Amino acid sequence: MGKITGFLEYQRLNEAAEAPAERVKHWREFVAPLHDEQAAVQGARCMDCGTPFCMSGCPVNNIIPDWNDLVYRNEWRSALEVLHSTNNFPEFTGRVCPAPCEEACTLRINNDPVGIKSIEHAIIDKGWEQGWVLPRPASHRSGKRVAIVGSGPAGLACAQQLARAGHDVVVFEKNDRIGGLLRYGIPDFKLEKASIDRRVEQMRAEGVQFRTNCSVGALAPGAGNGAAAALDPKALRDEFDAVVLAAGAEQPRDLPIPGRDLDGVHYAMEFLPLQNRRVAGDAGVPEISAQGKHVLVIGGGDTGSDCVGTANRHGARSISQFELLPMPPSPSNNPAWPYWPLRLRSSSSHEEGCQRDWAVSTKRFEGSNGRVRKAIVVRVNWDQSPDSGQLRMVEVPGSEFELRADLVLLAMGFVSPVGKLLDVFGVERDARGNARADTEGARSYATSVPKVFTAGDARRGQSLVVWAIREGRQCARAVDELLMGRSTLPR
Repeated sequence: MGKITGFLEYQRLNEAAEAPAERVKHWREFVAPLHDEQAAVQGARCMDCGTPFCMSGCPVNNIIPDWNDLVYRNEWRSALEVLHSTNNFPEFTGRVCPAPCEEACTLRINNDPVGIKSIEHAIIDKGWEQGWVLPRPASHRSGKRVAIVGSGPAGLACAQQLARAGHDVVVFEKNDRIGGLLRYGIPDFKLEKASIDRRVEQMRAEGVQFRTNCSVGALAPGAGNGAAAALDPKALRDEFDAVVLAAGAEQPRDLPIPGRDLDGVHYAMEFLPLQNRRVAGDAGVPEISAQGKHVLVIGGGDTGSDCVGTANRHGARSISQFELLPMPPSPSNNPAWPYWPLRLRSSSSHEEGCQRDWAVSTKRFEGSNGRVRKAIVVRVNWDQSPDSGQLRMVEVPGSEFELRADLVLLAMGFVSPVGKLLDVFGVERDARGNARADTEGARSYATSVPKVFTAGDARRGQSLVVWAIREGRQCARAVDELLMGRSTLPR
């Protein structure tokens, strides 16, 4: 612990960000990492707790006190090694993770938590700048082959770990570029895609093969780039010693109300990937633009926030965002850990301009000439059922109103893997429609089909990037144990 009284002497310093009025004019990242001196001071705020709750609050169990102390002592390369020991891709989590580690920080009890995410961001960016992030190819080859379906954070983490264990790994991706929702779900102003590209090049140097435009089971449309080649599940199982399904949970939750079929009503994931493709320089990208329109975003999570930020950059005339649940409180501290605190959270996109409303249910869309023009909505209360004790939604009498809407974006979350991926492999589903697999025991991450494993959102449902990385790493260990009888890979 470098500074015993640091948490008493120093205040939290957030990363600097470009002003909203300026950053909406471009698609680049607008948050600047802390300078070395700033990061050292923030690292000094770490209390080096006897029981570091931040580590258990972090899904990948980052060894946070250690690299906080190393940054304080200006030992950046050692800090990077400690960070990489638990997290394959800290440049992703340092940018887009909601930082559950900070909610678990002991300082959060009565003060601002340590800026763990900002220190992580500074460490990995310095690592890339200094040329410290290098390929780590295996010293020996196992002769075993593993196929990974899906190149999001779970698939990439699993692939990198297995390649470093000496296996021949092939990653199959249905889109024309690697990255999954990191590539085509998260806007560039939150995560520039060069961060993905340089990791892919590192993994190629470690022996991972990437095959794009490949869909398992049947021909499927690529992401704006023609059809994806069909892969036979049986052939994959015959050719490879193990198969990992890490294709995410991209099936969006729908809103089946009158007017849903009007032009101008889209899933968020019909809207967001198109802009990522434009930023990437693709030609002939279909046009779904918010420019000059009254935009309604239905759904209050991260995907909805990304729609808000994208619509602002398009030049929307107005942006409204509805959430079905009540407006959460705004407690200054968190007395509730290990439970995720219910507090009002505002993203950088909200700072750029958005009218938010809570406890609102959309009843129908209305339009003219086949195109949406307004939404008819009603306010709701959430009461506890006297029978089941569960919350139930009750419309407030006389509260119905209408809202002008030329573009409606449905961002209400995702429910399961898309298409028939699980069915063509014959994988048993859980009650929510995801791949059934336990995370403990002799068959951790193994599906009901021999040699077929699963990890990330395909198994756990819609979740965070950091959870996907954790599951990819743990699944890699389970596969390695199957192939070799034992594994030295970390869980």
